[in-house]
Amino acid sequence: MTPPTPASPALRTTLLHDPTSELAPEMRPRRAPPPSLEGRVVALQGIGKLRSDEFLDHVKTRLEARGIETIRTDKPTNARRAPTELLQRIATEADVVVQALAD
Repeated sequence: MTPPTPASPALRTTLLHDPTSELAPEMRPRRAPPPSLEGRVVALQGIGKLRSDEFLDHVKTRLEARGIETIRTDKPTNARRAPTELLQRIATEADVVVQALAD
């Protein structure tokens, strides 16, 4: 039995897959920031990067000193999207989100 030969380079095709599950991504305009944080809840979201906790701790201290309520959330890893449950929590409990992206 003769081993199979690779297809001619001229006949090869490359099939690329979109890693998202969206079939038709929707472009949304950026929302305008609120005129003030007074009376709002700010979600402080860590994304699993080094030292992001330090940054968010500092932001939390500064916001709470001004009487602004905060909630703290963290992604399990910076290599993946936030879990749906986490995104739903932020959407229902917070008005504004600050993400820590620093190393």
